[in-house]
Amino acid sequence: MAVLSVLDLAPITEGSDAAESLRNSADLAQHVERWGYRRFWMAEHHNMAGIASAATSVALAYIGSQTESIRIGAGGIMLPNHAPLIAAEQFGTLAALFPDRVDLGLGRAPGTDGATLRALRRTYNSADNFADDVQELLMYLAEPEPGHAIQAVPGAGSKVPVWLLGSSLYGAQLAAKLGLPYAFASHFAPDYLHMALEAYRNNFQPSQYLQKPYAMAAINVFAADDVAAAKRLKSSMQLQFIALRQGNPGKLPAPVDAIEEQVDAMTLAGANHALKYTATGTPEQVHNYMRDFVAATGVDELMLTCHAFDHAARLRSFEIAKDCQF
Repeated sequence: MAVLSVLDLAPITEGSDAAESLRNSADLAQHVERWGYRRFWMAEHHNMAGIASAATSVALAYIGSQTESIRIGAGGIMLPNHAPLIAAEQFGTLAALFPDRVDLGLGRAPGTDGATLRALRRTYNSADNFADDVQELLMYLAEPEPGHAIQAVPGAGSKVPVWLLGSSLYGAQLAAKLGLPYAFASHFAPDYLHMALEAYRNNFQPSQYLQKPYAMAAINVFAADDVAAAKRLKSSMQLQFIALRQGNPGKLPAPVDAIEEQVDAMTLAGANHALKYTATGTPEQVHNYMRDFVAATGVDELMLTCHAFDHAARLRSFEIAKDCQF
Protein backbone atom coordinates (compact mmCIF):
# COMPACT_ATOMS: atom_id res chain seq x y z
CA MET A 1 0.00 0.00 0.00
CA ALA A 2 1.44 3.36 -1.03
CA VAL A 3 2.00 6.03 1.60
CA LEU A 4 0.63 9.54 0.99
CA SER A 5 2.56 12.75 1.66
CA VAL A 6 2.26 16.44 0.78
CA LEU A 7 4.49 18.90 -1.04
CA ASP A 8 3.57 22.51 -0.32
CA LEU A 9 5.05 25.44 -2.21
CA ALA A 10 3.37 27.99 0.06
CA PRO A 11 1.60 29.64 -2.89
CA ILE A 12 1.11 33.40 -2.67
CA THR A 13 -2.12 34.23 -4.44
CA GLU A 14 -3.03 37.44 -6.23
CA GLY A 15 -4.29 39.91 -3.64
CA SER A 16 -2.50 38.12 -0.82
CA ASP A 17 0.97 38.13 0.75
CA ALA A 18 3.62 35.81 2.15
CA ALA A 19 2.31 36.03 5.71
CA GLU A 20 -1.11 34.72 4.72
CA SER A 21 0.49 32.08 2.53
CA LEU A 22 2.54 30.70 5.41
CA ARG A 23 -0.46 30.73 7.75
CA ASN A 24 -2.35 28.75 5.12
CA SER A 25 0.56 26.30 4.91
CA ALA A 26 0.40 25.73 8.66
CA ASP A 27 -3.34 25.20 8.48
CA LEU A 28 -2.86 22.73 5.63
CA ALA A 29 -0.21 20.88 7.62
CA GLN A 30 -2.53 20.59 10.60
CA HIS A 31 -5.30 19.19 8.43
CA VAL A 32 -3.19 16.64 6.57
CA GLU A 33 -1.62 15.54 9.85
CA ARG A 34 -5.10 14.69 11.15
CA TRP A 35 -5.91 12.95 7.88
CA GLY A 36 -2.95 10.59 8.15
CA TYR A 37 -0.46 11.95 5.62
CA ARG A 38 3.11 10.95 6.49
CA ARG A 39 5.18 13.97 5.43
CA PHE A 40 4.79 17.68 4.83
CA TRP A 41 7.60 18.98 2.64
CA MET A 42 8.34 22.50 1.41
CA ALA A 43 10.60 23.57 -1.45
CA GLU A 44 13.31 26.17 -1.92
CA HIS A 45 12.65 28.69 -4.70
CA HIS A 46 14.14 32.16 -4.95
CA ASN A 47 12.95 35.40 -6.55
CA MET A 48 9.48 33.90 -7.13
CA ALA A 49 6.63 36.28 -6.35
CA GLY A 50 4.21 33.37 -6.03
CA ILE A 51 6.15 31.15 -3.60
CA ALA A 52 6.78 31.93 0.10
CA SER A 53 9.09 29.04 1.02
CA ALA A 54 12.46 30.50 -0.05
CA ALA A 55 13.82 30.33 3.52
CA THR A 56 12.81 26.69 3.68
CA SER A 57 14.29 25.73 7.04
CA VAL A 58 12.70 28.80 8.66
CA ALA A 59 9.31 27.99 7.16
CA LEU A 60 9.64 24.37 8.34
CA ALA A 61 10.40 25.53 11.88
CA TYR A 62 7.07 27.35 11.84
CA ILE A 63 5.24 24.30 10.43
CA GLY A 64 6.84 22.08 13.03
CA SER A 65 5.70 24.38 15.84
CA GLN A 66 2.12 24.22 14.56
CA THR A 67 1.97 20.41 14.26
CA GLU A 68 2.63 17.44 16.51
CA SER A 69 3.58 14.30 14.64
CA ILE A 70 3.74 14.69 10.85
CA ARG A 71 7.24 14.53 9.38
CA ILE A 72 8.45 17.89 8.08
CA GLY A 73 11.10 18.27 5.45
CA ALA A 74 12.57 19.91 2.40
CA GLY A 75 11.57 18.84 -1.02
CA GLY A 76 14.02 20.21 -1.44
CA ILE A 77 17.00 22.21 -0.42
CA MET A 78 18.97 23.15 -3.55
CA LEU A 79 22.38 22.14 -2.28
CA PRO A 80 24.43 24.11 -4.85
CA ASN A 81 23.06 27.25 -3.16
CA HIS A 82 24.45 26.27 0.25
CA ALA A 83 27.60 25.15 1.99
CA PRO A 84 26.96 21.59 3.24
CA LEU A 85 27.86 22.68 6.79
CA ILE A 86 25.12 25.35 6.76
CA ALA A 87 22.51 22.86 5.56
CA ALA A 88 23.61 20.39 8.25
CA GLU A 89 23.34 23.06 10.95
CA GLN A 90 19.91 24.22 9.79
CA PHE A 91 18.40 20.75 9.63
CA GLY A 92 20.26 19.64 12.72
CA THR A 93 18.54 22.55 14.48
CA LEU A 94 15.17 21.39 13.18
CA ALA A 95 15.93 17.85 14.37
CA ALA A 96 16.80 19.18 17.83
CA LEU A 97 13.49 21.02 17.98
CA PHE A 98 11.39 18.25 16.42
CA PRO A 99 13.08 14.90 17.14
CA ASP A 100 12.48 12.04 14.70
CA ARG A 101 10.29 14.23 12.51
CA VAL A 102 12.72 15.85 10.05
CA ASP A 103 13.69 14.90 6.48
CA LEU A 104 16.21 16.60 4.20
CA GLY A 105 15.60 16.28 0.48
CA LEU A 106 18.44 17.59 -1.70
CA GLY A 107 18.21 18.92 -5.23
CA ARG A 108 20.97 19.69 -7.72
CA ALA A 109 19.21 22.47 -9.66
CA PRO A 110 19.58 26.08 -8.49
CA GLY A 111 15.83 26.61 -8.21
CA THR A 112 16.08 30.06 -9.75
CA ASP A 113 17.38 32.14 -12.67
CA GLY A 114 20.94 33.18 -13.46
CA ALA A 115 20.72 36.69 -12.04
CA THR A 116 19.33 35.41 -8.76
CA LEU A 117 22.00 32.72 -8.68
CA ARG A 118 24.63 35.44 -8.77
CA ALA A 119 22.79 37.27 -5.98
CA LEU A 120 23.11 34.07 -3.95
CA ARG A 121 26.87 34.28 -4.62
CA ARG A 122 26.76 30.99 -6.46
CA THR A 123 27.59 29.98 -10.04
CA TYR A 124 26.05 27.46 -12.41
CA ASN A 125 29.07 25.18 -12.08
CA SER A 126 28.40 24.88 -8.33
CA ALA A 127 26.23 21.91 -9.26
CA ASP A 128 29.32 20.10 -10.57
CA ASN A 129 30.29 19.41 -6.96
CA PHE A 130 26.88 18.01 -6.00
CA ALA A 131 27.96 14.41 -5.36
CA ASP A 132 30.86 15.51 -3.16
CA ASP A 133 28.67 18.05 -1.35
CA VAL A 134 26.05 15.38 -0.58
CA GLN A 135 28.68 13.12 0.96
CA GLU A 136 30.14 16.00 2.96
CA LEU A 137 26.67 16.80 4.29
CA LEU A 138 26.09 13.17 5.24
CA MET A 139 29.35 13.26 7.17
CA TYR A 140 28.23 16.33 9.16
CA LEU A 141 24.95 14.63 10.10
CA ALA A 142 26.64 11.39 11.20
CA GLU A 143 28.27 10.66 14.53
CA PRO A 144 31.41 12.82 14.65
CA GLU A 145 34.68 11.02 14.06
CA PRO A 146 37.59 11.56 16.47
CA GLY A 147 39.92 14.25 15.24
CA HIS A 148 37.36 16.04 13.05
CA ALA A 149 38.10 19.74 13.42
CA ILE A 150 34.69 20.81 12.08
CA GLN A 151 31.35 19.69 13.45
CA ALA A 152 27.78 20.78 12.73
CA VAL A 153 26.31 22.06 16.00
CA PRO A 154 23.43 21.22 16.07
CA GLY A 155 23.55 18.48 13.46
CA ALA A 156 26.35 16.09 14.32
CA GLY A 157 24.89 12.74 15.29
CA SER A 158 21.35 13.76 14.34
CA LYS A 159 21.31 11.34 11.40
CA VAL A 160 18.57 13.35 9.69
CA PRO A 161 17.32 11.14 6.82
CA VAL A 162 18.65 12.49 3.53
CA TRP A 163 16.76 12.02 0.27
CA LEU A 164 17.97 12.79 -3.23
CA LEU A 165 15.52 14.51 -5.54
CA GLY A 166 15.56 14.53 -9.31
CA SER A 167 13.87 15.20 -12.61
CA SER A 168 16.39 13.32 -14.78
CA LEU A 169 18.64 10.27 -14.48
CA TYR A 170 21.49 11.93 -12.55
CA GLY A 171 19.80 12.05 -9.15
CA ALA A 172 18.47 8.51 -9.56
CA GLN A 173 21.92 7.12 -10.29
CA LEU A 174 23.55 9.00 -7.41
CA ALA A 175 20.82 7.96 -4.96
CA ALA A 176 21.32 4.35 -6.04
CA LYS A 177 25.10 4.59 -5.63
CA LEU A 178 24.86 6.12 -2.14
CA GLY A 179 21.98 3.90 -1.01
CA LEU A 180 19.60 6.79 -0.30
CA PRO A 181 15.85 7.17 -0.78
CA TYR A 182 14.85 8.88 -4.02
CA ALA A 183 12.03 11.25 -4.98
CA PHE A 184 11.14 12.18 -8.56
CA ALA A 185 9.62 15.55 -9.50
CA SER A 186 7.03 14.14 -11.88
CA HIS A 187 4.53 16.86 -10.95
CA PHE A 188 6.30 19.27 -13.33
CA ALA A 189 8.97 17.19 -15.13
CA PRO A 190 7.31 14.03 -16.47
CA ASP A 191 9.63 12.89 -19.23
CA TYR A 192 12.18 10.75 -17.36
CA LEU A 193 9.95 9.36 -14.62
CA HIS A 194 9.98 5.70 -15.58
CA MET A 195 13.61 5.67 -16.76
CA ALA A 196 14.77 7.32 -13.53
CA LEU A 197 12.89 4.87 -11.32
CA GLU A 198 14.27 1.94 -13.32
CA ALA A 199 17.83 3.30 -13.07
CA TYR A 200 17.45 3.81 -9.32
CA ARG A 201 16.12 0.33 -8.63
CA ASN A 202 18.48 -1.51 -10.97
CA ASN A 203 21.60 0.16 -9.61
CA PHE A 204 20.71 0.46 -5.92
CA GLN A 205 23.48 -0.44 -3.47
CA PRO A 206 22.42 -1.20 0.13
CA SER A 207 23.91 1.19 2.65
CA GLN A 208 23.87 2.17 6.31
CA TYR A 209 20.95 4.44 5.38
CA LEU A 210 18.75 2.03 3.45
CA GLN A 211 18.79 -1.70 2.75
CA LYS A 212 16.55 -1.68 -0.31
CA PRO A 213 15.31 0.97 -2.76
CA TYR A 214 12.64 3.37 -1.56
CA ALA A 215 11.12 5.58 -4.23
CA MET A 216 8.62 8.41 -4.12
CA ALA A 217 7.07 10.40 -6.96
CA ALA A 218 4.97 13.55 -6.96
CA ILE A 219 1.73 14.34 -8.76
CA ASN A 220 -0.62 17.31 -8.80
CA VAL A 221 -4.09 16.75 -7.39
CA PHE A 222 -7.13 18.90 -8.15
CA ALA A 223 -10.07 17.06 -6.65
CA ALA A 224 -13.56 18.46 -6.23
CA ASP A 225 -17.12 17.26 -6.01
CA ASP A 226 -17.69 17.75 -9.74
CA VAL A 227 -15.48 17.81 -12.85
CA ALA A 228 -16.06 21.47 -13.72
CA ALA A 229 -14.97 22.64 -10.28
CA ALA A 230 -11.83 20.48 -10.44
CA LYS A 231 -10.87 21.80 -13.89
CA ARG A 232 -11.42 25.36 -12.70
CA LEU A 233 -9.22 24.69 -9.66
CA LYS A 234 -6.42 23.44 -11.92
CA SER A 235 -6.54 26.51 -14.18
CA SER A 236 -4.69 28.70 -11.67
CA MET A 237 -1.64 26.46 -11.82
CA GLN A 238 -1.82 26.23 -15.60
CA LEU A 239 -1.88 30.02 -15.91
CA GLN A 240 0.96 30.47 -13.44
CA PHE A 241 3.07 27.84 -15.19
CA ILE A 242 2.47 29.48 -18.58
CA ALA A 243 3.51 32.87 -17.18
CA LEU A 244 6.67 31.32 -15.74
CA ARG A 245 7.55 29.70 -19.06
CA GLN A 246 7.08 33.07 -20.76
CA GLY A 247 9.45 34.77 -18.34
CA ASN A 248 6.75 36.51 -16.32
CA PRO A 249 6.61 34.69 -12.97
CA GLY A 250 4.02 36.08 -10.60
CA LYS A 251 1.54 35.33 -7.88
CA LEU A 252 -0.92 32.48 -8.29
CA PRO A 253 -3.78 33.87 -10.38
CA ALA A 254 -7.48 33.41 -9.77
CA PRO A 255 -9.00 30.43 -11.59
CA VAL A 256 -10.92 30.78 -14.84
CA ASP A 257 -13.59 28.84 -16.64
CA ALA A 258 -12.74 27.31 -20.03
CA ILE A 259 -9.02 28.07 -19.99
CA GLU A 260 -8.74 26.70 -23.53
CA GLU A 261 -10.68 29.77 -24.70
CA GLN A 262 -8.22 32.16 -23.03
CA VAL A 263 -4.87 30.60 -23.92
CA ASP A 264 -3.69 29.57 -27.38
CA ALA A 265 -3.65 25.84 -28.01
CA MET A 266 0.12 25.41 -28.39
CA THR A 267 0.93 27.31 -25.21
CA LEU A 268 -1.67 25.36 -23.24
CA ALA A 269 -0.41 22.07 -24.68
CA GLY A 270 3.10 22.87 -23.45
CA ALA A 271 1.87 23.56 -19.94
CA ASN A 272 -0.31 20.47 -19.93
CA HIS A 273 2.64 18.32 -20.99
CA ALA A 274 4.72 19.59 -18.06
CA LEU A 275 1.74 18.95 -15.77
CA LYS A 276 1.08 15.55 -17.35
CA TYR A 277 0.93 13.72 -14.04
CA THR A 278 -2.09 15.46 -12.60
CA ALA A 279 -5.19 13.89 -11.09
CA THR A 280 -8.18 16.11 -11.87
CA GLY A 281 -11.84 15.44 -11.30
CA THR A 282 -14.31 13.85 -8.92
CA PRO A 283 -13.29 11.67 -5.97
CA GLU A 284 -13.73 8.52 -8.03
CA GLN A 285 -11.71 9.88 -10.95
CA VAL A 286 -8.90 11.14 -8.73
CA HIS A 287 -8.70 7.89 -6.75
CA ASN A 288 -8.59 5.86 -9.96
CA TYR A 289 -5.80 8.07 -11.29
CA MET A 290 -3.78 7.73 -8.08
CA ARG A 291 -4.14 3.95 -8.06
CA ASP A 292 -3.16 3.69 -11.73
CA PHE A 293 -0.11 5.90 -11.19
CA VAL A 294 1.12 3.81 -8.27
CA ALA A 295 0.49 0.59 -10.20
CA ALA A 296 2.40 1.90 -13.24
CA THR A 297 5.39 3.22 -11.29
CA GLY A 298 5.54 0.90 -8.29
CA VAL A 299 6.46 3.82 -6.04
CA ASP A 300 6.48 3.24 -2.30
CA GLU A 301 5.17 6.71 -1.56
CA LEU A 302 3.03 9.21 -3.44
CA MET A 303 3.59 12.91 -2.78
CA LEU A 304 0.66 15.14 -3.62
CA THR A 305 0.72 18.85 -4.35
CA CYS A 306 -2.15 21.22 -5.06
CA HIS A 307 -1.29 24.70 -6.25
CA ALA A 308 -4.82 26.09 -5.90
CA PHE A 309 -6.04 29.66 -5.46
CA ASP A 310 -8.75 29.06 -2.87
CA HIS A 311 -7.43 27.67 0.40
CA ALA A 312 -10.66 25.91 1.34
CA ALA A 313 -10.76 24.22 -2.07
CA ARG A 314 -7.13 23.15 -1.63
CA LEU A 315 -7.98 21.58 1.71
CA ARG A 316 -10.92 19.80 0.11
CA SER A 317 -8.67 18.42 -2.63
CA PHE A 318 -6.32 16.81 -0.10
CA GLU A 319 -9.28 15.61 1.95
CA ILE A 320 -10.69 13.80 -1.07
CA ALA A 321 -7.29 12.34 -1.99
CA LYS A 322 -6.70 10.89 1.48
CA ASP A 323 -9.58 8.45 1.04
CA CYS A 324 -7.95 6.67 -1.88
CA GLN A 325 -7.76 2.92 -1.27
CA PHE A 326 -4.75 1.31 -2.93
